[in-house]
Amino acid sequence: MRFTSELRHDDGVLEREFILAEIPGILWTPASGSAPVPLILLGHPPLGLHKMYPRLVARARRLAAEGFAAASIELPGSGDRPRWTVAEQARADLRRAVEAGEPVSDEIIDALILPLVDKAVPESQAALDALLSLPEIGGPVGYSGGVISIGIRLAVVEPRIVAAGFFAGSFVPRTIVEEARQVTIPLHVLLQWDDEGNDRQAALDLFDAFGSKEKTLHANMGGHAGVPQFAAEDAAGFFARHLRLPSARQQAVGGAGQHAAHQGQVPALLDGVSQRSRGRSELRP
Repeated sequence: MRFTSELRHDDGVLEREFILAEIPGILWTPASGSAPVPLILLGHPPLGLHKMYPRLVARARRLAAEGFAAASIELPGSGDRPRWTVAEQARADLRRAVEAGEPVSDEIIDALILPLVDKAVPESQAALDALLSLPEIGGPVGYSGGVISIGIRLAVVEPRIVAAGFFAGSFVPRTIVEEARQVTIPLHVLLQWDDEGNDRQAALDLFDAFGSKEKTLHANMGGHAGVPQFAAEDAAGFFARHLRLPSARQQAVGGAGQHAAHQGQVPALLDGVSQRSRGRSELRP
């Protein structure tokens, strides 16, 4: 991993861009504290780190206020990474089905999501290897937001992730729903009850499929972009319970979360994408 830039925000949070085997990423670490801190991987839709940056930095600074480091990497075929023909074809097929008012088939869903999961999960694990080797980061690790299928696979195969927060809304292939039954870590799932592009029942069915003994569904009235500000506080509390070591519970860094909220960004710690049609969710084309 090679750091390529450094920025100190006025709340003291250190932001560093990095390259890991040609994969761009960003790491945010809290302003103070000498002991290694827990890490949260921030997921995001495949729209590119630059486009998602305002939301990502708001989420990261809110987490830094709790004493957590946060990191995010570019998804395959997104942002400045090379174009990915498989993904582009799947998105084109999805657009055609949606624009024609046709049901989105399982074949389109599988082609859209499964190759992305198969590539993104090992890359996330490689990022964990590099990030956890840094002296300022010591784990444990959480996962927050993004494409829920990626989060589900990571929760199943990556033992260093001990808690996850999901946003209910992106296409979930049937095979991933089956994998959800193997998830056993604590989960915090955010659902916008009136999300215009999200099939509510599909989201509820997926929540029911999770095998975790501790799983909480936070359902709020409003559409996809109407996540209430207090939802960030709920998610921060979830990660504080499961990631912060008992000796560190008295040492959460103050102020950064309030500053992030003042930036005019929705400080949601769970950031996802919308769903549409027939009990299936969709990566917004």
